[in-house]
Order: sequence, then C-alpha cells, then structure tokens
Amino acid sequence: MRQVRVDALKIGDVLGKTIYSSKGRILLGKGVKLTPLFISKLKDMGISIVYIDDGRFDDVIVEDIISEERRREALEMIEKSTQAVRLGKDFDGFALKELIHKIVEEIFFKKDVLVNMMDMRSKDNALFAHAVNVCVLATVLGKALFMDQERLELLAIGALLHDVGMVQIDPEIVNKVEGHTPEELEILKSHTTLGFETLRKKKEFSILVAHIAFQHHEHSNGTGYPRQLKEGEILPLAQIVAIADLYDKLTSDHSGFKRVMPHEACEILMGLVGKVFPLEPVRLFLRNIAAYPTGITVRLSTGEIGVVVDQNLSMPTRPIIRVFDEGENVSRRGIGLTGNVREYNLVEQRTIFISEVLS
Repeated sequence: MRQVRVDALKIGDVLGKTIYSSKGRILLGKGVKLTPLFISKLKDMGISIVYIDDGRFDDVIVEDIISEERRREALEMIEKSTQAVRLGKDFDGFALKELIHKIVEEIFFKKDVLVNMMDMRSKDNALFAHAVNVCVLATVLGKALFMDQERLELLAIGALLHDVGMVQIDPEIVNKVEGHTPEELEILKSHTTLGFETLRKKKEFSILVAHIAFQHHEHSNGTGYPRQLKEGEILPLAQIVAIADLYDKLTSDHSGFKRVMPHEACEILMGLVGKVFPLEPVRLFLRNIAAYPTGITVRLSTGEIGVVVDQNLSMPTRPIIRVFDEGENVSRRGIGLTGNVREYNLVEQRTIFISEVLS
C-alpha cells in the first residue's frame, strides 16, 4: 500500500486502511473501492490523506505501533471519558487503566519498529485521535528512556488525558482556527488548570497524572504556562507528553497548526531544544520516529519518483525507496514486483537523498 492525498485520489482506488469515527466505528473499511461519492465524503470529513492498495507495493506494510482493535478501543474510551467530563460527571477510571495496560503491553513487547503511521483523522475525531496518538508517542519515548511497565502506564494515562480540560471550554473558542482575542487565548490556556482539577479528584489515578495535564505546556526556559516553570522544576513525565503533543499537532490536520511532514516536524523539535524541551528526550524521540514514513511518495536527488517501502532502524532519516521507470506502462494493481523495479537503500547509497516529499 501507499499513502495518497485525498485530492489526488482516483475513482476505483482501493482503500488500504480502515478509517474510524470518534466512537471507534468504521466510517470506510479497508478494501472499499472509492467512488466519487466516497471521495467527496472524505473531503467533507476533513481527511487529507489515506492509504490505498497498489499492486506495485503489495508487499509494503504500514505498521502501526498498536493494533487497530486497540486504537479503536482507545478512541471510544477517550470519547466516553471526555463526554462525561463535559457533562460534569465522573468517568470510569478503572476501565481506562485496564485499556492503558493493554496498550502499554503491546508497545512494551514490540521490538524494532519506528513510529511511521500517519493517521487518517477527520474533523469529528481530531481531539480524540490526538489524545490516542500522544498516548502512543509518549509511551514509545518512555520505553526508549527505559521506564518499567508500571511507570509507562502512569505516563500513558497522563498522555491520554493531557487535554481533558479542553472539553470544559466553550467549543466555539476551541474550534476557532485563528484570530483569538487575548481573552480567548487566556481561556484556552486554562485547560491545563481545568484538567488538573478534574484529574486530581480521581482516586484511582496517581496525582502525577493530574500534574502531567497541569504542566505539559511549561517550557524549559520559563516561557510556558500556567506557572512559568523552568528546567528542573518541570515533571519529566510532563516534558515527555509535551514533546509527543507538539509532534502530533505539527503532523496532523485540525490542530491549529499548519500541517508539516514528519521530517520537518523533527527539525522543529530539534530547534526547540534548550528553549522548550531538554535535549535527551528529544534526541531519543527522533531516534524512534520515521522521518519519512513508509508509504509516502518522494522525489529523489536523481530526479526519480518513488515510494518509501521500508525503514532503516539505525538511521531513521535514510529509508529504502522503490522507484519505477518513468513512462513504464504499469498497472496500479496486481503486478507485485514484476517490471523494471529499482530500490535504493539510502544507508548504502550515500550520494542519493530525498529532495522532496510529494504526499
């Protein structure tokens, strides 16, 4: 399979990965042949990228860090939990902890996998998909920092609920894309305090979970909020969540940020070291991120266009690219690896580099 921009889809393309709603329900299932109506629906939902089946890349597996089942359960759980908070009700913290245990277990025992899945979130599930992604990304970083499973579960709960205070703010302010007044910005910033107040009352959670929500917008140089804490005063777990939070916002639609590609987000994170984040967790985070995710289309310095088909764990910025001769009459499905196929392993081909990301 390969990744395609929704505005570049063609009638008859076959969906390679299932798209879910905020409640974890299937919106469009894997294997569905895309019609004009389906393509229009994807655009209406605000989805900008999808994965499609392509015979030239039948062997290419875009592997998520957690299973589809677990991601679907997490979407449903965070939707239910935040809905309860919005209504001023309690939510089932024990059920959430049980789910987090399963998520952390999947990540803890998975070896040699870079984070390279770019999810297909829609407008209706953007907040929930963001929470799940931050949970997964933070847990991956926690694992890289050699945290034990118990500590990872505490981190994962805090990451999943880091923005829970946001649901207590007027949706018109939250969903406003730009042009916030100073008063509205202060209201938005209050989500850290609101989240803290909500989570500190949950006796089934460690108080550290509440502090993750409270501190995930603090900066190493003291320019963050709500308390302008500096390096050494900020909870390390909150810093981990902050890194995951920003990376996911940068690489996703509907976050208030202009969406950039993963390799650009990695550069932005590095540029914030010493100002917003400490060096070591950022360095380890980038070692576990595929700068060029499997399935994306790129242009090489040779002028050739290809698709990232595999990763090099030792050098996440130098993946393996499969290209075809331009003008070759190749069916989009059903040919496997026949034809004049070339692959470049950029770890071995040191003089070739990616010059542009096309999808």
